Amino acid sequence: MRPNEADVSSVRTTTTMLPEELSYLISGFTPSQPQDARAKAYINLTAFCQGVRSAPGKDPSAATDNIAGVFSSIIVPKLQDTVESELIVGASLLNALFQVDAESASVIFRAEGALEMLMDSVDLKPSAELAQEVAHLLGHACGIKACRTILPSTTIRWLEYQAAQTTDETIRAAAAIALIKYNRGSVNDASDTGEGPTQSFTKDTELTKMLKGLITSRSRESASDAVEGLAYLSTDPVVKEDLANDSDFLTKLFALVPLRKQKDQSPIKSSLLYGILVIICNITAYRPLLTEEQRQMQKIRQMAKPGFEGKSSETESPLDGDDAVSDRAKKLVRNGVLNVLAISATSLDSLSIRVSVGKALLSIITDKSLRGQVLQSGGNVLLNLIIKSGLPSSTTAKPSEMDPVYLDPIQALAKLAITATPLQVFGPNAGASQDAIRPFSLLVQHPASSLLQKFEALMALTNLASHTADIASRIGSVHGLLNKVELLLLEDNMMVRRAAMELICNLIAGSEEVFERYSAQSRLQVLMALADVDDMPTRQAASGALAVATSSDAACSALWALQCERHRVFPILAQLIDPTAVPDAPDSTSDPGLVHRGVVCVYNILASICKGARQLEVQKDAESSGLIKALAGVSKSTQDPGVLQPTIESIRILAATSS
Repeated sequence: MRPNEADVSSVRTTTTMLPEELSYLISGFTPSQPQDARAKAYINLTAFCQGVRSAPGKDPSAATDNIAGVFSSIIVPKLQDTVESELIVGASLLNALFQVDAESASVIFRAEGALEMLMDSVDLKPSAELAQEVAHLLGHACGIKACRTILPSTTIRWLEYQAAQTTDETIRAAAAIALIKYNRGSVNDASDTGEGPTQSFTKDTELTKMLKGLITSRSRESASDAVEGLAYLSTDPVVKEDLANDSDFLTKLFALVPLRKQKDQSPIKSSLLYGILVIICNITAYRPLLTEEQRQMQKIRQMAKPGFEGKSSETESPLDGDDAVSDRAKKLVRNGVLNVLAISATSLDSLSIRVSVGKALLSIITDKSLRGQVLQSGGNVLLNLIIKSGLPSSTTAKPSEMDPVYLDPIQALAKLAITATPLQVFGPNAGASQDAIRPFSLLVQHPASSLLQKFEALMALTNLASHTADIASRIGSVHGLLNKVELLLLEDNMMVRRAAMELICNLIAGSEEVFERYSAQSRLQVLMALADVDDMPTRQAASGALAVATSSDAACSALWALQCERHRVFPILAQLIDPTAVPDAPDSTSDPGLVHRGVVCVYNILASICKGARQLEVQKDAESSGLIKALAGVSKSTQDPGVLQPTIESIRILAATSS
């Protein structure tokens, strides 16, 4: 809703004018000012606005009115002036205020008569300098609903003309950005009200073609605006395909990031680099994986939109399917995107750059066929740099203290660590592999990490734990990690449960601390239960963990106590060895790996517990559970000494018990 003149006047009379020491800001943002002067003006404008907003007892609404009141008496008269130099001063100052404090700038933009007079003036005095400032101003306004809804059709037609007809590429790019924001915002506005767009404006495909042309023309002046516009447009699946299929465009886009710094070359602007990275992220972005609950909530939100009226929800574009995204990622890699990401390492002081590089690498690494090229280009080194910059300084910090934006680069590094050896990912220095333990552990424990991220972190830690006993010991001693992994053993998702079990199996074998931890009856009971599930890899990992754990007398005593209490230990072991020997066994298939693990467990337990008065009880349970029958069958069918020897020894112990 547009404020009336009385509202603006009221604001003016209740606020102070711009302080004298900041009065130079009035003309500090005009294009004629040197870049250094403009940068200082932005710093001072930001400090002034932040000072007003941080004043004690100042609520946000009052602060907005205060800032708007200070600047409106300066800006509005200049926007209504007929002298071009004054119009440029007013438009450039309002442009700057939009970037520093959009709320107060929005109030001024909507002041009665300001926009109308400005557009009349730009029609009468269409200089390139003024048109450029007005196009940028409208671009800011089109991104805010309160400003966008007051724009008349004549203003939009002016933008369309500038985007399509003017020969000045900087103006064309600025006008295109404004149109993109207007079109996207109008769609969202219509969705909120349940109404369709009331007017038809320049299509995204036309704007994309125009902005691509600005990039391929190698115009440095318009590059930043063109990249910004494409960053908005590249969220559309059709535009993603268009950009990815244009090798000439990709080559010219990536060439904006210099491979080597020349003596007379100024560094790339961080805003331009960020825009290029956003385009890369959009083109390579996979659909988010939703849980069943999230899918249901999505349907409910769709049904709650005005105008739904029982219609089916919009189908997802096949251009955003996994195969299409993978193809686009390969095309970007062929055109040199990995070099762009590697060069971006020089700008890792910017959080937005770090986040974007991490997201892009995660998307590219999702395709297993590209992981080798990422390693060859040093992507693993780049990920390590990003991750180190975001880890909490204290090693005892809680996982939640790490900014969730770093979960993506950690997940990307985990994907590499799953499919490549620690030597390939972290190099020959053992310290590098040890340093990876902490971020992977944080990914498992972080409250914001998804189930997929936890799963991949578990697999990465499993591979690390199998590398050396020292690394396994270090993983086992990470504060809080094992508690979280043991909770994941109870997860409904079979893959996550399997990954947690495989990690524990490796840790029991390599870490003395974890080995001792698994002599407790409660934990052994969980291992026994997982050795009896339908999933073969989970059974193998659980029975492998039991085979190692039962080399401890304490574990064997705990298992015997569990057998006496529940009468399930011997039947499960017998089923591992020979399912046909167990009455009513659901699975009759035999696996050599399970047989080996089963007979080792049986031998360890019998050798430890068959002493004194309990011998007869052991023999009785072994007979009734089918364990003796299973051992006898294996002794006749196997020639593997690793299986045959513990089998014969187990039979001998039981025979001695019965005699």
